[in-house]
Amino acid sequence: MIQFLRFPVKLTFAVLLAMLLGFYFNLETPRWAVMTAGIVAGGQAFAAGGDPYSGALRYRGLLRIIGTLLGCVAALAIVMTTIRAPMIMLFLSCLWAGFCVWVSSLVKVDNSYAFGLAGYTALIIIISANASGSMELMPRLAVERCSEIFIGIICVILSDIFFSPRSIKKVIDQEVDHLLLAQYQLLQFCVGQKDKEEVDKAWSSLVARSSAFSGMRSQLKMESSHWQNSSRRLKMLNTLSLTMITHATETYLNLQAHPEYLSSAFVELIEQKVASIADLRIKVRELRKLIHEYPKESVPLALSTWVSAASEYLLLSKGIRSNVKVNGTEEAILRREDIVAPRSAETHHAMINGIRTFVATFSGVLFWLYSGWNAGSGCMIMLAVVTALAMRIPNPLMMAKDFLYGMTAAFPVGLLYYAYLMPSTQQSIFLLCLIIGLLAFVAGALIQRRQVGALGGFIGTLNVIVLSNPITFPIESFLDNSLGQMIGCFLSLMVILLIRDKSKAKTGRKILNRFMYAAVSSLTTNPSRRRENHLPALYQQLFLLLNMFPGDLNKYRLALTLIISQQRLRGFSIPPSPELSAFHQRLRGTGDKVIAARSVEKKEFYYTQLIQELEKYEQLLEEYDVSVTVKESVHRLTDILTRYQSTMINI
Repeated sequence: MIQFLRFPVKLTFAVLLAMLLGFYFNLETPRWAVMTAGIVAGGQAFAAGGDPYSGALRYRGLLRIIGTLLGCVAALAIVMTTIRAPMIMLFLSCLWAGFCVWVSSLVKVDNSYAFGLAGYTALIIIISANASGSMELMPRLAVERCSEIFIGIICVILSDIFFSPRSIKKVIDQEVDHLLLAQYQLLQFCVGQKDKEEVDKAWSSLVARSSAFSGMRSQLKMESSHWQNSSRRLKMLNTLSLTMITHATETYLNLQAHPEYLSSAFVELIEQKVASIADLRIKVRELRKLIHEYPKESVPLALSTWVSAASEYLLLSKGIRSNVKVNGTEEAILRREDIVAPRSAETHHAMINGIRTFVATFSGVLFWLYSGWNAGSGCMIMLAVVTALAMRIPNPLMMAKDFLYGMTAAFPVGLLYYAYLMPSTQQSIFLLCLIIGLLAFVAGALIQRRQVGALGGFIGTLNVIVLSNPITFPIESFLDNSLGQMIGCFLSLMVILLIRDKSKAKTGRKILNRFMYAAVSSLTTNPSRRRENHLPALYQQLFLLLNMFPGDLNKYRLALTLIISQQRLRGFSIPPSPELSAFHQRLRGTGDKVIAARSVEKKEFYYTQLIQELEKYEQLLEEYDVSVTVKESVHRLTDILTRYQSTMINI
């Protein structure tokens, strides 16, 4: 029960402190400080489904500061260059909002909030100054908004510090052991040749858990620099986890094709029951010992790689718990490979998001200027906020509906506060804190339960009750603000419905083509290129594919097969040769053309050319002193690309 109440108390304290500081410093509109506290704390809690972990609110606050400063600078630049042409000024502000949403859809999810905020901050400042009738007020509005937002963020951080921040370290320590036990269970399923559905379910669950594990590392980095050593180990631990998934699945596929692939001694040892991490340590030692008893060529490479990764995993996991200084053995493991950062595959999706925001905001500007509607500025602000925040999540339509439900609920609640409670408590700061605190506490309880409309309703209520200095209660102002909020959310919903996002197929095809390119580009004579580890980036793309096409196991199997080929080919040492090196460059160039081709005809042409070049490459390998396993792996890749040609081109 105490855990459940912790976040509502945090939110209440942050909101009340922001309001009191706003009045103490005599800010003209303390509501921006209050709303900032509510948005930063409430948004993180809604996303986490409970009290956010320590550091998350500080990081979110930092992103809001960066986004606000960037938006204020953009607003000043736009106004300074176009103040004599109001229409161009508003057009550029809408274009800036669309550009920022486009960028936010391409960067990491953790950092996208700053860019989305930068877009609508500039628009809010310009719209507010325009609505006031004097653009000369714009610099003052920018300074006031920055000051109020800084106050709100400071209040959130203090609240998080005062009320027992939750550390994610204990959760990570538990997940480190549980994840390795799940890895061993997957290996048992693969060696025991369980049903395809059971194996698919196990590895897809592990992919999701590894992705969540990587997110935990990000949370730990936000928490404190004290965990720097553990964070470094966790980064490699994620790579080792993905390596074990890959080679366990490779073992399964090889056993299906060749039942004699694994000797009975290994099968019997692996299938023995393991109940705890202590048992697993013993089992890994026994597997290492058994591997050394067999000749190297008779031990499957996939299994020996799995055991090696599990041994390194166990070694690093000890350092994660103790957070001690990285020793020499661990340093060698951590520096062995260069982790390659993933590139976004959602370029078309990002373009659609930017267009939606620009069309929504500029259409609102045109209607506002044409009608002279008093609530137009509030409507414009909501259009910018909803389209900027909704676009980055997997289901923007649901978030737009959530805002609409919340703003609709904010009308009766806001009316109760604005028309009755606040006028009755105007002479007592204690009573004002009591009624605002009650609102924040109830909203906090609903937000952490992810109640639909709770976050939007809370922010909408804070906006319409207009905590100004001094507080006045003109009913027409309340009606304008409330009506503008609801109509703005409704128009945002309509824009999302009318401008359809049909990028799903394109993104899926691009992801599969990148798997193909990763496998082809792993053919290299350059040792530094073989040090590049694309596995985390590939699995991040695979996780996106899982979310985009739930239930389509054929795509997952194809993607996983290509990842296995990439890992196998990357591990081989191809003899240095100018001719081979030139051919590798030629293969990468053709792979680039396959990805870049826009029409199906061009894509099919370059894809066929790539397969022909791979066949020629197989013939070229015959002339060099290359091992049989390399030739077989290249032939297997060529066969996979040939069999799945229609899937790769016409997804």
